[in-house]
Amino acid sequence: MRGHICLCVNTEILNEYEEILAAKTSYEIAHNVVEAIARLHTTVFQDVYIHFGLIKHDADDNKFVDCAVAANAEYIVSNDSHFNVLKEIDWPKIEVIAINEFVKQIDL
Repeated sequence: MRGHICLCVNTEILNEYEEILAAKTSYEIAHNVVEAIARLHTTVFQDVYIHFGLIKHDADDNKFVDCAVAANAEYIVSNDSHFNVLKEIDWPKIEVIAINEFVKQIDL
């Protein structure tokens, strides 16, 4: 890793986080968690101007790929197998690593 970690998001991504969290907890908790994420100094808001449509099996996942490409991210950290299609694509090249691998890399 290049020395620091940031979470690249946009409104569409934060809305999905809130939706998933609200389904598992409550709207109030979900909203507060997303607000906290948005206010972190390590959170970067990234505008997306190009939509590549690289993931066909779950097109909703494309928002994460498009944001990662726009942010020139080093990784997408996910255990979602839909992202495996990115390993077969030469450009844009986005590496996908599993959550446990990411944790190993940042473990001090």
